[in-house]
Amino acid sequence: MSSIYDYTLPTPSGDTVSLNDFAGKVLVIVNTATGCGFTPQYKELEELHEAFHDKGLEIIDVPCNQFAGQTPGTDDEIHEFCTLHYNTQFPQYKKSDVNGENELPLYTYLKSQQGFKGFGKGVKALAMGAMLSKIDKDYKNNPNIKWNFTKFVVDREGNVVARFEPTADMNELKKCVEALI
Repeated sequence: MSSIYDYTLPTPSGDTVSLNDFAGKVLVIVNTATGCGFTPQYKELEELHEAFHDKGLEIIDVPCNQFAGQTPGTDDEIHEFCTLHYNTQFPQYKKSDVNGENELPLYTYLKSQQGFKGFGKGVKALAMGAMLSKIDKDYKNNPNIKWNFTKFVVDREGNVVARFEPTADMNELKKCVEALI
C-alpha cells in the first residue's frame, strides 16, 4: 500500500514537489477554481492558513479546470488572481486534472482513501445534487471529485482522515484541522 508521501505535485515552473517534504504536517489538499460560486472559500482557506501555518498546517492548492471551465487562466493568472483578490500566502500548484485519465496520481490515492459521502443538507447541497444528477446519474456511487473546492485533510502521520465537499461548512473544516494541530 502506498502512502501520501509517495506522491508529488507539479509546480507552475515545471518542477515537482514531493509530499514527503510535508511529512509531520497537517495538510488540506483542495482543488480550486477562480470563477466558481465557491471561489470565496479562498478567503476562509487563507484565514485557516494564517491561523495554523506556524503550527504545522500546509494548504495544498491544486487549481483545476474540469468543472464547467471555471479556471480558464494560466498558472500565473491564477496566482495573480488569488493574491490580488484573497491575499493568499499559500502556493498554488500547476493547474491539473483531479478526475479521469489525466488525473494526478495523488488524487487517485486521495479518492481511494476518502470516497464521496454526500453533500450534506441545505440549499447548496440540494443544488449540487440536482446539478450533478444531470451530469452523472451515478455520481453518488463513485469517489470522483464532484466539483471545485473539494478538500481532503491529512493528519501528521500521513493518514487521509476527512473529505469535505464544497458544500460543507468551512467551520467544520476548521474544527477538523484544529483537532489535528
